[in-house]
Amino acid sequence: MARILGSLLLVAAAGAFTVGAAPSARATPTPLDRVVPAPASVTPGGSPYRITRGTHISVTGSGEARRVGEYLAAVLRPSTGYPLPVTANGRGGIRLRLTTGVFGEEGYRLDSGRGGITITASAPAGLFHGVQTLRQLLPAAVEKKSVQPGPWLVAGGTVQDSPRYAYRGAMLDVSRHFFTVSQVKRYIDELALYKINKLHLHLSDDQGWRIAIDSWPRLASYGGSTQVGGGPGGHYTKADYREIVRYAASRYLEVVPEIDMPGHTNAALASYADLNCDGVAPPLYTGTDVGFSSLCVPKQITYDFVDDVIRELAALTPGRYLHVGGDEAHSTSHADYVAFMDEVQPVVAKYGKTVIGWHQLTGATPAPGALAQYWGLDDTSAEEKAQVAKAARNGTGLILSPADRIYLDMKYTEDTPLGQDWAGLVEVKRSYDWDPGHYLAGAPASAVRGVEAPLWTETITDSADVEYMAFPRLAGAAELGWSPAATHGWDAYKVRLAAQGPRWEALGIKYYRSPQVPWPTS
Repeated sequence: MARILGSLLLVAAAGAFTVGAAPSARATPTPLDRVVPAPASVTPGGSPYRITRGTHISVTGSGEARRVGEYLAAVLRPSTGYPLPVTANGRGGIRLRLTTGVFGEEGYRLDSGRGGITITASAPAGLFHGVQTLRQLLPAAVEKKSVQPGPWLVAGGTVQDSPRYAYRGAMLDVSRHFFTVSQVKRYIDELALYKINKLHLHLSDDQGWRIAIDSWPRLASYGGSTQVGGGPGGHYTKADYREIVRYAASRYLEVVPEIDMPGHTNAALASYADLNCDGVAPPLYTGTDVGFSSLCVPKQITYDFVDDVIRELAALTPGRYLHVGGDEAHSTSHADYVAFMDEVQPVVAKYGKTVIGWHQLTGATPAPGALAQYWGLDDTSAEEKAQVAKAARNGTGLILSPADRIYLDMKYTEDTPLGQDWAGLVEVKRSYDWDPGHYLAGAPASAVRGVEAPLWTETITDSADVEYMAFPRLAGAAELGWSPAATHGWDAYKVRLAAQGPRWEALGIKYYRSPQVPWPTS
């Protein structure tokens, strides 16, 4: 109630503030709590700050902090037409300030008033997240690439914010359909706006192998030569992958690469006959069935292959995690599956990474520190849920990705032209309206490391398709990962979500206009 009352008072006060090119023009700044994900704490009050031609962006702290300042300037300059120089230790204007304190790795405080805006954080990632909040407090037209009329007001008051979960991810399947480096970069920028901090890349599957491995070159050259429907496919060179990793890091996202195994491996099996138990390579696959392929668990060459792939991929990946898949291994016996995971998980550790696997990993013996990514449904069997919950009680961390909640490739309605419906129809409210901390019965809330919204691409072929299926649901997944549970509530969220529509339009994002959301009419 206090947050709502504060916003109403802020709107009333700001409405009396006269700005603009003409003396009679009136503008109302966006309330401080009209942000997605919802901030942890909002205290509105005082006069708005107006960005003008004389505004500077001053930075106190490291060179990395200055790069955040340059990023902010690059966002603001095209639409405002202002020079917005980035300086050191200036006064007034917009200040980005690194300081020791209680903000953690990703938290921040944003203070706004007539004299300027200050974003304070203990680490550059916190400054960056504070900048994303500042973007949303400015008119949506700030996202456009041509000069707009403004005015550029930021409401007065304080936002103090930090994430609920350290792991807030989105997965892009580049195996079923290949996506170029520039397409992946576009998605990274969209994820960053909502404080997502992990990009999980699904780099291999039956339909395509997407990363160059020097010791097994046919994986990419042959295994990557097709995709669902028989298109040309493609793969990332090591330089391409490094560029994705670099760009993600510049937006404070960590890349989590996935090589799915022992199933979902037809592209690898087709590339090297010796990986098959019978020594015969199957043809490349361009369909959408699952569960028919398996590495040959008894063969030593399988583990030579796994060691080489993990070694080369780990060397390319500065982040902490490496995902080994492990789902839908229907062509692998349970005994072989357990034996395989017992062999593979230590290889990940040998090369300095922490294992993530789909939740079927809990049917084997998860390595110490491993994370299990749960993708089951509300009506998944009690036995399967209990297996995951038991592993969580024994120390395995959980990433929650329930397919009938935040699989972004599920159709919104029966009429959705893209996507699938095997997990059901997932409208925007259903996608948002659940609590990760209390979702999986028997799993302690402390085991939940975060949430991830996967996007599988059997029917997704380009960035417009990605955006239509991701937006608006991605914003809700981001809020579930970032915001305190006390801020969650559909009735308030749908109003904040509706305010994102004009911003997406300014950014050129082709989103689904769900009838559940009160989008602006003009």
